[in-house]
Amino acid sequence: MTQPQLVCCTHERHAAAILDIFNDAIVNSTALYDYKPRRPDSMDGWFAAKHKGGYPVIGIENAAGQLLAFGSYGSFRAWPAYKYTVEHSVYVHKDFRGQGLGRQIMQALIAAAREQGVHAMMGGIDASNSGSVSLHESLGFRHVGTLPEVGFKFGRWLDLAFYQLLLETPLQPVDG
Repeated sequence: MTQPQLVCCTHERHAAAILDIFNDAIVNSTALYDYKPRRPDSMDGWFAAKHKGGYPVIGIENAAGQLLAFGSYGSFRAWPAYKYTVEHSVYVHKDFRGQGLGRQIMQALIAAAREQGVHAMMGGIDASNSGSVSLHESLGFRHVGTLPEVGFKFGRWLDLAFYQLLLETPLQPVDG
């Protein structure tokens, strides 16, 4: 049996599959603090923002070309002094969770961040998502704070926990 392969996701090939994974997470979990499934045209802007920022969209496909998981990162905050910090996200298709795919995506995102001279990777995780918390901690992320009751979904308040990984890059950071 062929092992799943890491791929660079493209709008043309992966937008519909990414949208399906996003929408499942919106409807069935607190992984996204969103209420309504996204429309297909939302992927145009999402991919355009990734392309404009030079941010990777990394996926894992099986031998049949089905997208099993994906992850990306983007700007953490809009001000220039945050230029060495990114906020990442990883999503695994509901039928393929628990197989180590999230770890593979995270490792690829960490490698990409190092290559791009990122210094801090931030993950905003619903505090009740023990699987994601465990994954991040196992990869060296540390809990740096929780914002209590900042989200409301499924009839309850949600706490947002932030996990951070500091990288040794960039070697010579500059202002401006």
